[in-house]
Amino acid sequence: MRRLSAPQLAAHLAEHSPLLLDVREPWEFQLCHIEGSRLLPLGEVAAATPQLPADEEIVVICHHGNRSMRVCEYLEQRGFTRLINLDGGVDAWAKLVDTSLATY
Repeated sequence: MRRLSAPQLAAHLAEHSPLLLDVREPWEFQLCHIEGSRLLPLGEVAAATPQLPADEEIVVICHHGNRSMRVCEYLEQRGFTRLINLDGGVDAWAKLVDTSLATY
């Protein structure tokens, strides 16, 4: 798993189109999310794992980077190799990249 800061991820997204997987709860996602991200709450990850594209790059996102780190570790144990954890989560993204997003 790679770990990228919000500014590093913004630069990465300028050149690549990974799956942006947001593992927060629906109410959090409604407050703010990175454009183009897909909501998959943490509690649903295990059931949805077989449908995730193991051969594609996946950026895992949460509020501060802790839940997403756990999901990355879980997916690594199941053979996923192209994983990126957003360090600082959507909170860092909202403060450093897209300041139009709400913070909470």
